[in-house]
Amino acid sequence: MIHRCFVKASKLIVFYIINYNTKLKFKRVNKLVFINSEGKFNDNTYLIDSLFFRLEGHLALYVIENDGVRMMIDAGEALMARKVVKKLKDLGIYPIHKILLTHSHFDHVHGVGKLKKLMKDTEIEVLASEKAVANLRNPSKKNSDFGYIVDPIENVIPLKNGDIINLNGLKLEILNFFGHTQDSIAVLDRKNKNIFVGDAIMDKFDNETFIPEFVPPEFNELDYLKTLDNLKSLEKDLNSISLAHFGVWKGDDFHKIVNDVKDFHFDTKKSIVKWYKENPSVSYITSKYHEKFIPDSKIFTKDNIFGLELIIKWFITGLKIMGELSKSKKS
Repeated sequence: MIHRCFVKASKLIVFYIINYNTKLKFKRVNKLVFINSEGKFNDNTYLIDSLFFRLEGHLALYVIENDGVRMMIDAGEALMARKVVKKLKDLGIYPIHKILLTHSHFDHVHGVGKLKKLMKDTEIEVLASEKAVANLRNPSKKNSDFGYIVDPIENVIPLKNGDIINLNGLKLEILNFFGHTQDSIAVLDRKNKNIFVGDAIMDKFDNETFIPEFVPPEFNELDYLKTLDNLKSLEKDLNSISLAHFGVWKGDDFHKIVNDVKDFHFDTKKSIVKWYKENPSVSYITSKYHEKFIPDSKIFTKDNIFGLELIIKWFITGLKIMGELSKSKKS
């Protein structure tokens, strides 16, 4: 299954980009602002690196705090749960009272059980889209797809579009952001002009490394485009976007993502289809993707490109499922 390949790919990527494992920091380039440092970045919110697959800068968790009540967005993997709890304590935001899951993919939910055990003195509520509840309660299908064992998560509070989570006066609005999955949600914080989107928009690890979202087996392009339009309609009320992969993009960086992501989606899709027709080999398509989209990436370089090849193979499968590529050709 494709997601089992993804797990193997992600583990291999750790070894291929370990030299990029530099300290997280706050970056400014002209008016572009990218925050990937751990700690508080607005009046109510903290960024925590989950160290997914022991890799810095791969999966961000966020903690929203108001008047003593704290909610974590996503949970990472169980293996790193103790380190996450230590970071919570170091930042003075322990314990957590709620965990909100942006969608049911394993990298976002795997740590729930372990985190609850490590904070057993606190009754932690788990919240997710109403469409995610069945997947969380019975994860066997997801486990088969991903090749990763996630235990059932019971007593999940279901959320629907327009619901409000009230953290002692801080009101957070839930939005259906379907497309990447059919159970993806975003959390809108109007007070701080920020939106948490999980994986629903794109992966942007830094200004030189960005990845689209047409991933198998659930990706739905029509819903994804509706989500992008929804985000665009909120642009005037926001100043930042918090990505799971990875970090907080503010100011001009935020506006660039909002205004460029749809073109990026179509451009990457069209390009991969074109290159596949020219030569269906993964190495060829990967080389072309690197040359066109991320030539200056410090994560994926010409000499260190194997991890990108695994991601491109994943995208090829996704495009076949979408009907954009012939399934008969071998890649």
